[in-house]
Amino acid sequence: MRKRATARAVAEMAGVSKWTVIRAFTPGASIAPASRDKVLEAARNLNYSPNLLARSLATNLTREIAVFIDDFANPHKLPFLERLTSAAQAEGLVVMLININIHFDHVHALINADQRQVDAVVLFGTSFRDETLRDKRLGPGFPKLFVLARDSQIKDVPAINCDTELAMREICEYLDAKGYRRPAFMAGPRALSTALGRRRCFRDYWSRKGSPDLVEIQAERYSAQAGADAMRQFLTTASPKTRVDLIMCENDILACGAKTVICNEFGLSVPDDIGIVGFDNIELSADPAYGLTTYEQPIDEMVRATIDMILGRRSRQSVNFPGRFVPRSSA
Repeated sequence: MRKRATARAVAEMAGVSKWTVIRAFTPGASIAPASRDKVLEAARNLNYSPNLLARSLATNLTREIAVFIDDFANPHKLPFLERLTSAAQAEGLVVMLININIHFDHVHALINADQRQVDAVVLFGTSFRDETLRDKRLGPGFPKLFVLARDSQIKDVPAINCDTELAMREICEYLDAKGYRRPAFMAGPRALSTALGRRRCFRDYWSRKGSPDLVEIQAERYSAQAGADAMRQFLTTASPKTRVDLIMCENDILACGAKTVICNEFGLSVPDDIGIVGFDNIELSADPAYGLTTYEQPIDEMVRATIDMILGRRSRQSVNFPGRFVPRSSA
C-alpha cells in the first residue's frame, strides 16, 4: 500500500514548521505568501493532501453538510441539486444526500446526520415541522437547519425561498388581464404543498376578485403521471358548477401531465378551452408540445444565500428572492 505523506514530511521538505503547513491548508489562516508557496510546492512533490478527519477534530468542523430530499420524481430538483452541490464543493464543502422516504423519515435522517457530525442540514424542498425536533429519539443537540425552496414552518430555522407572494401576484395579474374568471388550482401532496404557499396566494387573489370558492384538484405526487391522473379524475366527474377555464398547477411537471390529458384524452384546446400554468420553468416547459406559461425560480441567488448562511457570511434569517415570470402559449 502507498504510504500517505504527512504534514511533518512536507514541513521538513519546505523548511518550515508543521503548524505552518497546517495554516497553509486552512482557509483564511494568517501565513506569509512566500511560506505558503514553499509549502504548496513541497506538498505537490510529495503528493500530500491534508487529513480532513484530523482537521475536523481540531476545528470542530467537518466541512460536511447533509441535504434532505423526498421528491425525486420532480425534474426541477436535479438541476437545482446540481447547482447546490457545485456551489458547496467550490467552497470545500462535502454534500451528503439523504433520501427521505417511508423507510427513512426526518428523525432517522437527523440522527444519521448528527452521528456523522455534519455542520449543517439543508431541507431541500421537503416538508418538516417543529414537532419533529421534539421527538425523544433525538439527542439534545443537532446541526444547524436551513429550509431551501420552501417556507420554514419552524421558529429559528431560516428559509431561503422564491418570493411566493410576488410570483403569484405577477401570475394572477397576467391571468386576470387575459380574461380568465373561473380558476382552479392543482396542488401536490398536502404535507408538501402546505409549505409552498402558492395555493394560498392564488386563492387569496381570486377571492379578492370575487371568486371565493376556488376549485381545488389534488395530485398524490409531484409527477407527470400524478398530474395526468388528477386532471383525468377532475374532468371525468366535473359538473357544470365546477366548470373552469384555467388550471394553475403547483409546478411544471403537474402541468405537463394535466395538459396531456386535457388535449389528448378529452379533445379540449389549450388555451382556448382551458388555460394552464405551471411553476419552476423546467426544461420541458419550453417544449412546443407544452409551451407552458410558468415562473422561474432564482436558483443561483437561493443557492448562494444558503451557502453563505452555512459558512457564516450571511445572517441566519429567512429571505425571499424575486424570480422571473415566463409567459408562453398555454395561457
